[in-house]
Amino acid sequence: MKPLFFRAFVAFQLLSCVSTLARDFDLSRLTPVPADQQIPAEDFFRQSLMREPQVNPAGTHISALVSVDEDKAGLLLYEIATQKIERVGGDGSKDIYWTSWLDDNHLIFRVSFRKLYGLGIMVGRVGRLTDSYPLLQYTDAQHLGTPEDNRMRPVFWLKQEPTDRGSYLDGGIVALRAELDSGHRLINLHSAAAQHSDFAEMLEGNRRHTETLYPSPRSGLPVGFMLDRECKPAFAFTSDKGGVVTLHRWAGEGWQPTTFDLDTYEVLTHGDNPGELIINGRRETGKPRTVEIINIASGESKGEVLTDKSYDFEGWFFRDPTSLMIVGAQYERDGPAVIWFEEGYATMQKSLDAMFKGLVVRIIGADKARKTLIVRTFSDRQPDVFYFVDLEKRSVGLLKNSRPWIDPKRMRPMNIMKFKTRDGKTLDAYLTLPDGASKTTPAPLVVLPHGGPFARDNWGHNPEVQFLASRGYAVLQPNYRGSTGYSWQFTLQEEWDFVRMHDDVTDATKTALKTGLVDAKRVAIMGASFGGYLALSGVTKEPDLYRCAVTNVGVFDWAQLIQDSKYNQYDSPRYAALMRHLGDPKKAAERFAAMSPIHAVSQIKVPVMVAHGKEDNNVSVSQSRRLISQLEKHNVRYEKMIVSGEGHGMGNLGNRVEFYERADAFLRKNLAPTVDGAVQ
Repeated sequence: MKPLFFRAFVAFQLLSCVSTLARDFDLSRLTPVPADQQIPAEDFFRQSLMREPQVNPAGTHISALVSVDEDKAGLLLYEIATQKIERVGGDGSKDIYWTSWLDDNHLIFRVSFRKLYGLGIMVGRVGRLTDSYPLLQYTDAQHLGTPEDNRMRPVFWLKQEPTDRGSYLDGGIVALRAELDSGHRLINLHSAAAQHSDFAEMLEGNRRHTETLYPSPRSGLPVGFMLDRECKPAFAFTSDKGGVVTLHRWAGEGWQPTTFDLDTYEVLTHGDNPGELIINGRRETGKPRTVEIINIASGESKGEVLTDKSYDFEGWFFRDPTSLMIVGAQYERDGPAVIWFEEGYATMQKSLDAMFKGLVVRIIGADKARKTLIVRTFSDRQPDVFYFVDLEKRSVGLLKNSRPWIDPKRMRPMNIMKFKTRDGKTLDAYLTLPDGASKTTPAPLVVLPHGGPFARDNWGHNPEVQFLASRGYAVLQPNYRGSTGYSWQFTLQEEWDFVRMHDDVTDATKTALKTGLVDAKRVAIMGASFGGYLALSGVTKEPDLYRCAVTNVGVFDWAQLIQDSKYNQYDSPRYAALMRHLGDPKKAAERFAAMSPIHAVSQIKVPVMVAHGKEDNNVSVSQSRRLISQLEKHNVRYEKMIVSGEGHGMGNLGNRVEFYERADAFLRKNLAPTVDGAVQ
């Protein structure tokens, strides 16, 4: 099975990039619209007011990403005792999109330009946040951890660092001298006023702040690293030209390749002790995998962590902020689940559940003394609301309602639906019904397969689903083979079978139709990225099931995607992975034709809406342009929305709202009620 970090390289999920504003919105309103008014589309797709709150080690300050204007994100610091607030970022074309505490008075954060380019990693200081200074600029760097014995030396993997010649090289594992304010400024090399001296200044600043610790493995393309609990090097992952990923362990003097089979086992995180990994155990078709601890050097299993009777583990582990030992796990099954291995945390969870009845409650952070907790609450109808809990005073303080303009009472419940695939496997789907849907008044249905494909839909508040439900559509979100959590039911080959994924979506749709709550004559399919692929596959392979399709940044020709990926084969493992699991298009032309709907447009009988961003570096806009050309050639009715300045998805609020409003109009027109099969 694929280690968690590796999924990102072969997935085609919806990412966000920004463009120029398409329209203006009044975002000053923070309360829901009156109950007798339709909820505006922008209320569903506005940026959340707060994301990713974290408490510092002393429990005195909370940091969080916050919305600024329409689509900008800034950094907020909140002093709990005084309620003093500091802010930085979100100005001009810059955004802050990640942050992590170092010590009690310093934190690091990333800055991007136009959401397309990473400008750098900055250090912020409590009380002097506006005087933040850069550590790294124009370097693709992944944070690996922060050592407890020197929290001003965070450890990063320099995936790509700039050189004097303007090229980029792997820089291995480094520590950043976060305590050093060298006086260098954050430089924007994308500015028309940028000079060569700016580039030289940027390189000098990077070198001053960087201390090389460990090189990357000598063989293969590095695709990931793990440190141990003490922030020492533990494991590395490389991909070879054949797409096979190798696990390496640090052997004191260098990296030593192992024979650990990453097709059979799935790496989740490092263990509590040196040399240990937490893994999803041996892949045995028909049996959910046991999460266990393994010593990689000896191959010895050190014990079971947890086993779910129906799902492979898909989630994350909570580490105690003082010991850094794993004390709990939060994961997804048909609904959200949590398990605590330490009685103290289990007791806290029971108290919180009683405090926030009817909601899912998750502990997402704590100070070292375990006196201050950061808590997230949510449901299928309520977006995230964050609280801080003072365990000494036994008090709860509202940190922020992330989307206060959403009235939970007007949101629709998400129902869990089991369905059988045609080869006898049981999977989950989520069915959300609009107000008034019943067997006497069945609703039109929008089938909404997720992207990925190695991702999944989860139970919880989903703005896209709630928007569609507010417009009168039932929404079906099927988890198909390849969706995470269900691997135990399938072989590795079946998990890469895109045609069978389409079959699973069809089987889920037909199961939903049997409820009688949705109108079998008014069904559409809609998706983004891999979901866009499944949407077009739906109307080519099931021409009598769907009345229309909506695709956004979709993949329609897998041979083309492989060819496009080949140009980056020395920087990304995606090309090798696709070749390994899908095959060589030149040697398997029939297979690629069968799974690429661009070759079956002549079978489409219904209208198609096509959307794409021109600057998409994940799936080329030429995929959608080719689809449009084929739709014209075969006289298939279509609408298009090809947008400048957007990447893999509609990142700008104006474009995002326009896309969904146009999709709603398209669906409304093509899902109109029928009389004897004819549209009224």
